Amino acid sequence: MKITLNQDGSLSETEVIINCPQADEDILRLMAMLRVYRKKLVGILDGEQHLLDVKDILYIDTADKKPFLYTEKAVYQSALRLYELENALGEPDFFRAGRSTILNFRRVRSVRPELGRRWLRLHCGGCFGSAPRGCFCRQCAFPIG
Repeated sequence: MKITLNQDGSLSETEVIINCPQADEDILRLMAMLRVYRKKLVGILDGEQHLLDVKDILYIDTADKKPFLYTEKAVYQSALRLYELENALGEPDFFRAGRSTILNFRRVRSVRPELGRRWLRLHCGGCFGSAPRGCFCRQCAFPIG
């Protein structure tokens, strides 16, 4: 891999261009890390890459060592690992709620443990909701692993 840095005082903003024969997993991870710098994440849905605003992410959860970004509209896969997402997000609004979960407290008002269960109930709006892992609800039932 060849890395080149061009400094030009006449440019108004920084632009990163990646030239490659094919975008493999390493290239996707590099792109995802660069996007986090600007508070955006790359989410993969049906083989297509989508640019997501961090503020739109409800929570991040892992399944089979693959992180998923949950929004109100869809569930996206991330090329970054959970610890990379945690380090990159590093904001007070994001909280590591468990071994496999990061919550966005801008979108979740409160968290309450459910006795005898693996997951928590989240208060996102007007009511409490809970669901087992794998379910997805647009209202307030968000699973926590």
